[in-house]
Amino acid sequence: MNDVLTFGVVPQQAMEKLAQNWLPLIRYLSEETGFNIQFATAPNIPEYEKRLAAGEYDFAYMNPYHFVLFNESSGYRAIARQKNHVIRGIIVVASSLEAETLEDLTGADLAFPAPRAFAATMITRAFLDDAAPGYTATFVKSHDSVYRAVANGLLMGGGGIVRTFNEMPDEIRRKLEVIWLSPGYTGHAIAVHPGVPDDIAETVQRALIELADSEAGRDILKGLGMKALQAAKDSDWDDVRELALGQPE
Repeated sequence: MNDVLTFGVVPQQAMEKLAQNWLPLIRYLSEETGFNIQFATAPNIPEYEKRLAAGEYDFAYMNPYHFVLFNESSGYRAIARQKNHVIRGIIVVASSLEAETLEDLTGADLAFPAPRAFAATMITRAFLDDAAPGYTATFVKSHDSVYRAVANGLLMGGGGIVRTFNEMPDEIRRKLEVIWLSPGYTGHAIAVHPGVPDDIAETVQRALIELADSEAGRDILKGLGMKALQAAKDSDWDDVRELALGQPE
């Protein structure tokens, strides 16, 4: 193992915002544990998948589908997840449109962040395939890009998740309306690569769980749209495994 430990974060949002939100956590973990932990991501979600497949990150924050996939193929093991939280996909449309249901999007041009973004793409499309046949999917790299494309009238609607929608600037959210909310599933995992020694993994896990015990830690979590983290085990994602979403093409 290298002296530097990389902490990969799925690029759901613009790079600048991702770094702004996550760097305080990475700095905190380095200070609390004494390890040299560095922030890492990828230009887009498909590239992030390639890097997870190659085991490039020592620790990684990944969506539920990615965790199930790379838990099996690369051996990543869950150590933490957001406490008392489920992830839900949403469909947004421009607030100026009269669309109110998924059926109203039949034949529409719709935006999604990436083919295997779990809730924003895979779950929303599973419902759209039945309710709105004939729609066209355009992949725009990030959740932020979905919301901006729809708000600017470039596409009729798009898929996202509650957290990233709530983090958008008011001037964007005012132009959007959420017309559909998915069922809830176990959310994102913070996972560790099998090459990381157990004592290091346990130290980082403890620091993550104890974040909510201090005001500084709670401020960091607030910046991530979270209240607390809890210990996680691989079986927490059995609800996602039961969806049998399969392997990527």
